[in-house]
Amino acid sequence: MKFWENKKVVVTGGAGFLGRAVVAELEKKGCLNIMVPRSKQYDLTKNSAVKRLLKDADPDIVLHLAAVVGGIGANRKYPGKYFYDNLMMGVQLIEQSRLRGLEKFVAVGTICAYPKFTKVPFQEKDLWNGYPEETNAPYGLAKKMLLVQSQAYRQQYGFNSIYLLPVNLYGPGDNFSPETSHVIPALIKKCIDAKSKGETSISVWGTGKATREFLYVDDAARGIVLAAEKYNEPDAVNLGSGIEISIKELVFLVARLTGFKGNIIFDKTKPDGQPRRCLDTSLAVKKFGFKAGMKLEQGLKKTIQWYKQKIKKD
Repeated sequence: MKFWENKKVVVTGGAGFLGRAVVAELEKKGCLNIMVPRSKQYDLTKNSAVKRLLKDADPDIVLHLAAVVGGIGANRKYPGKYFYDNLMMGVQLIEQSRLRGLEKFVAVGTICAYPKFTKVPFQEKDLWNGYPEETNAPYGLAKKMLLVQSQAYRQQYGFNSIYLLPVNLYGPGDNFSPETSHVIPALIKKCIDAKSKGETSISVWGTGKATREFLYVDDAARGIVLAAEKYNEPDAVNLGSGIEISIKELVFLVARLTGFKGNIIFDKTKPDGQPRRCLDTSLAVKKFGFKAGMKLEQGLKKTIQWYKQKIKKD
């Protein structure tokens, strides 16, 4: 609690899905001076806006969560934007934070930085053993460059920048937009929509054979804040639950929890994405005592309940 008592903190992306959870976790820890920059006021792809943000906020710590993100479809549609925007935001924030002599920079990367065929469970040392899965490589590589920059700046300038690798996130407040949502909110929306319209089937991208690991958003926020408090080393650290599930198993689980009893059609003409994803989470436990708490089924129930309430309000 004392660590955050008098700290001034900027949380980029703090109004987003993960960001809101991180801000809530910081407040719980006693951090009273948190600035959440909005893109209308600070376009972080522009260096002048980054400089202005750091001057206005004068932070001790920056937690960089802001990202342009989406599912497989969005990554295929906007590869240039996903590369440029994510790279420019991160690179300029780290450079300007260094120049201002900030106490610490926390860069939140992505599981998409790992090579397509990484040995399961993914260990941090495997990050450079191949090229990322093609559909999200531009995004994954843009975020991965922040690890290179963090390590280079620590080596040359002694700048305390750390890099975290959260697995796929989910939970209340997630993005349910059909164009840009990730797999869990997309499946929840499909099942609930189909049920409400009396439709007898839903279509799901891919074969269902690919596997994923999911981390509840509040767990991710807790891990990020713990790392900001306790971790001060150059190596990337995985944040995850360590539990792997196939897309097919996930679809049937979501269907059961939403009450959808129709047919599930796997569209094999659509890509699966990375074949498998499951993290070795032992380094996070060792370095700053983080372990995920939320079980997947329980987290899905909470997410489905939140989405149903949102639909009623809308």
